[in-house]
Formats: sequence, C-alpha cells, structure tokens
Amino acid sequence: MRFLHTSDWHLGRSFHRVDLLDAQAAFVDHVVATASDRGVDAVLVAGDVYDRAVPSLAAVELFDRALRSLAGLGVPTVMISGNHDSARRLGVGAGLIERAGIHLRTDPAGCGTPVMIGDVACYGLPYLEPALVRDELAAPKAGHEAVLAAAMERVRADLATRPDGTRSIVLAHAFVAGGEPSDSERDITVGGVAAVPAGVFDGVDYVALGHLHGSQVITDRVRYSGSPLAYSFSEATHRKSMWLVDLAADGAVTAERVDCPVPRPLARIRGHLDELLEDPALTRHEQAWVEATLTDAQRPADAMARISTRFPHTLSLAFDPERADGDPHASYARRLSGRSDQQIAEDFVAHVRGGSGPDDRERTVLQGAFDAVRVDDGVREVAR
Repeated sequence: MRFLHTSDWHLGRSFHRVDLLDAQAAFVDHVVATASDRGVDAVLVAGDVYDRAVPSLAAVELFDRALRSLAGLGVPTVMISGNHDSARRLGVGAGLIERAGIHLRTDPAGCGTPVMIGDVACYGLPYLEPALVRDELAAPKAGHEAVLAAAMERVRADLATRPDGTRSIVLAHAFVAGGEPSDSERDITVGGVAAVPAGVFDGVDYVALGHLHGSQVITDRVRYSGSPLAYSFSEATHRKSMWLVDLAADGAVTAERVDCPVPRPLARIRGHLDELLEDPALTRHEQAWVEATLTDAQRPADAMARISTRFPHTLSLAFDPERADGDPHASYARRLSGRSDQQIAEDFVAHVRGGSGPDDRERTVLQGAFDAVRVDDGVREVAR
C-alpha cells in the first residue's frame, strides 16, 4: 500500500504580506498530480489545513478545490484538524463528504475508530488541546503526553480487535521530542512542556505527523512531512517535500521524499549595507525573497530603498549593530532572543525585586496564567 503524507498547508497564510494563495494552489495541484502519477492508495493530511480558525473565503474555495480534485481521482483522503484549525468548522459535513472518500477526523471521541484503506487501519488523532480534551479522553492529567497516551490507548484497543495482519497508520498533530521547530509554528506549550516522546506511538506501523514545518525523520516509522511552503525565514534552508510511504505486507516502511513547488527561494543575508550591495557571492540571491540584517554601527539612510536596488524582493529589513553580547546598548530583540514568555516574566520579577526571582509556587502561577491565556485565545478564535 502506498500513501502520500503531507501536512501544514496553512491555506490563506501570507508571507511577510505576500499573498501565497497562488503558490498554495500550485501545491494542491501538485498533490493531486502526485497521487495520480505515483499510484497512491490514500493521501494523509496531518493537520493545519487552514492557517486560521475562521479562514478567508479564498482559502475555503481552495480547500474545496482540493477535495473535489482528490475525490475525482478516486483516491481516499484522511485529514485531521491541527492547532490552527477550528476542529468543529473543518468537520462540518464530514459524514456527507465521507461518501466521496474524504475522511475528516476532527473529533477526539473518534480517535479509536479507523478509516480502513484495504487492510490498513488509519487512525486520525486531531490536535488534542489538553485542557479541552482531558475529560473526553479520561486522561490522568492535562498535558500533551497524557492526552496523546490516552488517545493511543483507544487506538491499540481497537487494533487488538482487528484480524491478524492488519497494518496500522496514525495521523497526529503534535510536537514530538527530537523534532526541530522553526519560527512559524504556534506555541503549544502546556505546563512548560511542548514535546512528547516518540514512544507514545509505539505499536503502529507508521505515524504521519504534522505541526513542525521542517521535513524530519524522528524514527523510520515516525516522520514529519513539514509544510509545503516556507512560512518564515527560519525555513530558508528547508527542502519542502512530502513523504511517499510504501507500507509492505509485513508492516515494513520505506519512504521517498517528493519535492514541492518553490514559488521563490528564500535568503537571509547579513552585513554592512555597502558590503551587501557589492558582494559578488550574493548574486545568487538577487531574485530571492530576502531578509536583510544590517550590522552598520549607525543606521544607514534610505536603507530599504538602497537594498532593494539589488534585492528587489526584500521583505524584511532588520538592524543589529555589531556589539559585544554584554554591551548594555545591545538591542532589546537580541536580549530576548531565544527566551520563552515564562523566562521573560521570571526575569522581570527578578528585576523589580532587585535580583530575587520567583519561587516554585510563583513559577507555577505564572505558567498557569500563560497556559490559560493561550487556551482562552484559541477558544475565542474558534467561537468567533
């Protein structure tokens, strides 16, 4: 059996104000063509179909086009909701759409009910927000590992009732330990922890992951497809692709990367403005989308206009004067770089107290406040 694993379409998302809808449409056509040309038995979409809980009309129309094209091929599609999607909105009409071979899995209660593709049981685990699904899944606590483990218990229980030789696939939207994040994923940290161990998925033949935007191999059986397009300059070195997965009769997995169309390459360049304008080594970036960081001691006049004469597709211009790390005049952004909201809040507490940071109880209160705000923001967005 052959499967095409993709995820994180983020339909409707732009890139530094550049509309990506045409590029996303080209990717959708690429998925359909690959499914047709490579003899795919099913397409797996591991969440974040949309970029927003309430997507634009143009994004919904593109989603409709994708479903109609895949249904027209007669290729089954199994799709789960991600943390950017509104699970309830994405799941509207799921029962009717299923008749066309499009299987939307957005309800946590259905984790243990597979879509059968031949003798392969495909279990769709939508993004599981711990605070919202803990009771539904009877998880012992509200954490990512706990709710995923509870969902996987249902998967294993159902799989145990299947005939011998039944192969299994799980689609999940999560941050699995060992994965490398980028700047464009929304934070899903709960209680100071975002990642779950890969071992939570033990017992199935293949795990099609979504959430992280870089294509990655956690184990031979646990993989991220990554997003089909770059959604931040931190992805400038990514090779955007999908996994073409062959699942042998004995459950052995082989996988091939299928490259996605690239609308325009990305480049991150750094240095003094005059050097960037003259360096012959940068010629290859002249038609790329560019993030330029200027390190001049003084901010150059008309910097964007000047950099754009050589790099007309410059989308981001930053200033980071060359200074020692301990320099009190180092930029605010540099001082906060790599620090979480929790760490910044704890540093603030230490600052106003003259050096005494929060104790364990206060850290727990701060973390609880950040978790509550993040969950509340998600609930409010879905309710709009």
